[in-house]
Amino acid sequence: MLPLIAFIFFTGLVGLLTWMLTRRDDHGSSTGYFLAGRSLTGGYIAGSLLLTNLSTEQLVGLNGDAYRDGVCVMAWEVIAALSLVILALLYLPKYLKSGIATVPQFLEERFDKGTRDICTIIFLFAYAVILLPFILLTGATGLIDILNLPELTGIDSRPVLLWGTVWAIGVIGSIYAIFGGLRTVAVSDTLNGFGLLTGGILIAWYGLLAVNPDGAVPAIETLYAAHPEKFNSLGGPDTSVPFSTLFTGVLLLNLFYWTTNQQIIQRTFGAKSLAEGQRGVIMAGFLKVLAPIILVLPGIIAFHLFSADGLHGDRAYGTLVQTVLPKPLVGFFAAAVFGAILSSFNSVLNSAATLFSLNTYQGMLRPDASESEVIKVGKTFGTGVAIFAMVVAPLLDGRESLFQYLQKMNGLYFIPIFAVMLVGLCSRNVPAIAAKTALIVGCLVIALGYFVPVLSQYVDALGGFHFLGAVLEGLILLMLLIGAAWPRETPWEQKDSKDVDLTPWKFAFPSAAALVAVVLTIYISLADISAFQTNADQGEPAPAISDDVS
Repeated sequence: MLPLIAFIFFTGLVGLLTWMLTRRDDHGSSTGYFLAGRSLTGGYIAGSLLLTNLSTEQLVGLNGDAYRDGVCVMAWEVIAALSLVILALLYLPKYLKSGIATVPQFLEERFDKGTRDICTIIFLFAYAVILLPFILLTGATGLIDILNLPELTGIDSRPVLLWGTVWAIGVIGSIYAIFGGLRTVAVSDTLNGFGLLTGGILIAWYGLLAVNPDGAVPAIETLYAAHPEKFNSLGGPDTSVPFSTLFTGVLLLNLFYWTTNQQIIQRTFGAKSLAEGQRGVIMAGFLKVLAPIILVLPGIIAFHLFSADGLHGDRAYGTLVQTVLPKPLVGFFAAAVFGAILSSFNSVLNSAATLFSLNTYQGMLRPDASESEVIKVGKTFGTGVAIFAMVVAPLLDGRESLFQYLQKMNGLYFIPIFAVMLVGLCSRNVPAIAAKTALIVGCLVIALGYFVPVLSQYVDALGGFHFLGAVLEGLILLMLLIGAAWPRETPWEQKDSKDVDLTPWKFAFPSAAALVAVVLTIYISLADISAFQTNADQGEPAPAISDDVS
C-alpha cells in the first residue's frame, strides 16, 4: 500500500500547489483562459513544452522502441532540439507579431477563412481520434505496470484495469484542462516536470546499478560489451528509425510537431514577450538533448535484464520501474508519470477546446458570441471530446509498437499542415486556393497510402517516412505551381498586432548555435558506420548480435 499512498500524496500536492498559484487567474476572458493572459515567462514555457511532450507515449513507447532497436531511436528527442531552434528564431517572431491564439488563425491571416476552417477541422479530428486516445492508452499501460495494479487491487483482468485507469486519467485531466485554462496547465506541467525528471534519472541510475553494482560507468561498459549494436546512433534499415529517414520523415514530423502543432506551441503564444518565449524554447531544447537518459537508456537496460524472459517492448519500462526502484519511491515516480500523462492529455484537450471555441464556434457559427459564451462552449466541447477519447482508448490496445504507430498516424495531418505553413511563411504570392488544395490533397493521399492495401504495399516498400517526405515535396511543388499560375492580387504583408513586445532575446543566436553543436556532437560520438560498411561488403544484413524476442 505504500506506493499507492505516496502516489495519492504527491498527486494531491501538485493539485494543491497548482490551485494556490492559479486561483486568482483571469478565467473570464479569452486571453486569460486560452493564452494565460500573455503572462508566461521562459521557465514556465520550457517546463510546459517539455512536459506536454514528455509523457507515456515517450516513457513507455520510446523506451519500448529502444528495447528493440537501441540508441538510434533517440532521433525523436535529439533532433527535436534543432526544431526548437527553428521555432525560436524563425516561427515564434512571426506568430507573436500576429498576436494569434491558434495556428489556423495565422493561416487565416496569411490565406483566408476557408484555409483556417479546413485546418481547424483537421486538427480537431486528429486530436480527438488519434492523439487523445493514444495518450490515455499509453498512460494507463504505464501506470498499471509501474504501480503493479493487478497485485495492488487484486484485479487480474487487464481489460478491467485498462478501462478503469483510462477513465481515471481522463476525468482528472479534464478537470485541469476544462476548468483551469492554459496557465493552470502550464503551472501543473512545470511542477510535474521536476518530479518526472528526478524520477526518470533515478530509474536510469537504479537500472544501471542493477546491471553492474560497481557504478554507472561500469554498468554502461557492461551494456556496451553485451549489446554493442544497441549503441549506434545510425539506425540500420531494419530499425524503426533508419539513418536515412533522419533527413525525410523524422525531420519533417519533428519540424511540424515543434513549430506548427497547436498542442505544443500554444504555450509560446502566451509568452510575456518574444525574449521570454525564445528563452523558454531554447531552454527546452537543451533539456531535450538530455532526454535520452530517461527515454532511451532505460529501454536498453530493460533489454539487458528482461529480453530472455520474452517481455514485450512496450511493457519494458513499467517492468523496469517495478524491478529496480525502491518501493518507497515507486509511488512518487508513479505520481510524476501520472502528472506527465495529465500534462499531455490536458494540453491537447485545452488546444482542442481553444480551436473549436475561437475558430469553429466564434469564427464560423457565432461571430458575435460573447467571451463568456465562447469559454462555456469550449468547456462543453472539451468535455465531449474527453469522453469520446476515454471510450476509444482501450479499443486500441494490442498494437505492436504504440510509439511508431502514433508517429505514422500523426503523418496524416502533420505533413499537409506543415507544407501549407512553410509555403505561407516563405512566399508572399501563393494564393489561398493553393493552401486549401494542399490540405485536402495531402490528407487524402497519405490516407490512401496508409489504408488502401494495393497502395500501402508500395508505401511499405518505399518506407513510411520516405513516403511522407515525398508527399511534402509534392505538396510544396503543387502550391508553388498554383501560385505561379494564379498568384495573389497583392503580395501578403504581415501586420504587427502590437500585442507582444517583439524585442528578441540577446542570447538567442549564441544559445541556438551552442545547442546545434551539442546535437552534432552527440550524433558523431555515437556513430558507428562500420556496421553499414560490413553489410555492404558482404551484400547482406549483418547477423543480430542478440536475440530480440519482443
